[in-house]
Amino acid sequence: MMRSLVRVALCAAVVALLAACGASSEAELQQWMTDQRNQVRPRVTPLTEPKQFVPQAYTQEAVLDPFNLQKLTQAMRQDAAQTTANAGLVAPELARRKEPLESYPLDAMTMVGSLRRDGAPVALVRIDNLLHQVRVGNYLGLNYGKVIKIDETEVSLREIVQDGGGDWIERTASLLLQERAR
Repeated sequence: MMRSLVRVALCAAVVALLAACGASSEAELQQWMTDQRNQVRPRVTPLTEPKQFVPQAYTQEAVLDPFNLQKLTQAMRQDAAQTTANAGLVAPELARRKEPLESYPLDAMTMVGSLRRDGAPVALVRIDNLLHQVRVGNYLGLNYGKVIKIDETEVSLREIVQDGGGDWIERTASLLLQERAR
C-alpha cells in the first residue's frame, strides 16, 4: 500500500512539472510570435501604369479586305468541293466482313517472327499469348489497317483514319520484330 502511495505521489509530481514547463514554453512562444509580427513590415512594390491603347484606323482600303464575306464564302465552297471530290478516293471498306485481328489495337500485337509459305512471306504475330499467321492483304488493328508488306523485321500497314475535320486519310503504321529479352 505504501508503494502505491509513493507511486501516485511521484506521478503527480511529474505531471505538475510537465504542466509548469508547458505553460512557460507556450508563453515564451506567444511572446516571440508577437515580437516577430511587430518587426516584419510587408513591402509591396507599386504596379506600373498600363500603356494607353490608341485605336488606329484601317488605312488599306484600296487593298482587298481580308474579312470580305464574299471571298470567305467562295473559299469555303472551293474547300467543300475539293473535300467532296477527295472523299471517294479514301474511305474504309465498311461493307466487307471484319477479320478477327481487327478487334485488337496494334499496341496489343507483337511481331515475333516471319517465314515463307508457298513462296509468300508470312508474319507471326502474338496476341494474348496466341500466335497468328498474317499475310499480305490481311487486315489488322482498329483503324482498318491492311497489310501491304512483310519482311523479316517488320509488317507494314496502310491505315484509314479520320482527321480532325472528319475526312478519311491514309497513314502508314508498322509492327516491328520484338526480340525476347534474355
